[in-house]
Amino acid sequence: MPAEIRLFRCLSDNYGVLLHDPDTGATAAIDAPEAAPIESALKATGWKLTDILVTHHHADHTDGIMELKNKYKCRVVAPAAEAAKIPGVDETVKEGDKAKVGNLVSNVIETPGHTLGHIAYWFHADKIAFVGDTLFSIGCGRVIEGTMDQMWSSLQKLRDLPDDTRVYVGHEYTLANIKFALTIEPSNAALKSRAAEAEKQIAGGHFTIPVTIGAEKKQNPFIRADVPEVAAGIGMAGKPANEVFAEIRTRKNKF
Repeated sequence: MPAEIRLFRCLSDNYGVLLHDPDTGATAAIDAPEAAPIESALKATGWKLTDILVTHHHADHTDGIMELKNKYKCRVVAPAAEAAKIPGVDETVKEGDKAKVGNLVSNVIETPGHTLGHIAYWFHADKIAFVGDTLFSIGCGRVIEGTMDQMWSSLQKLRDLPDDTRVYVGHEYTLANIKFALTIEPSNAALKSRAAEAEKQIAGGHFTIPVTIGAEKKQNPFIRADVPEVAAGIGMAGKPANEVFAEIRTRKNKF
């Protein structure tokens, strides 16, 4: 049976996600921004928490871990490079490893940039990717611990996933990201369409995720830095894609 997903909000703008394997009953929280909304989602679904899959060490993704682990005795899986900064870790994973939730199997993808040890979990059979704060809907994470080149490389890894991959991101930033993206690609028809769609979603009280890799490839300027029209539009025609990306990310930091 296919994986089941429960999506909800945590903190001010974090997304919380439960991933459930109906065959075994196993359920994972993707990160743990805070315990209470995760427990509410578990109660609403009747699922039992067996795992927490951590994408990176920032507190708004890990502060709920120990409260949940103490109550549910769940297993905590975390990036090997950041395990020392994450509480309650039972298992570490790195590029090329598998992380399982019951019978659901993910490939671990290292995506440094936002943090040095950031990882994503790609459940290929279910066409789902949990990308934390590396990729956002029409955006990407701030480059805090890594370099611009690392982030560009990480975004290319995620962009290379199949177009029908459904992407779950760490934060609800879509409308703000679209507002900026339109300063980079004001004539992008797909982006304009997404803007209208996102406004309706928010107005209706709906989530703006998941998004698909295919849609992001048409709409998200951060992963379109190697598209000639994008480079030309910001006065960088012919420049290397990593430099174009760095300029776009720098502009977003100041936006």
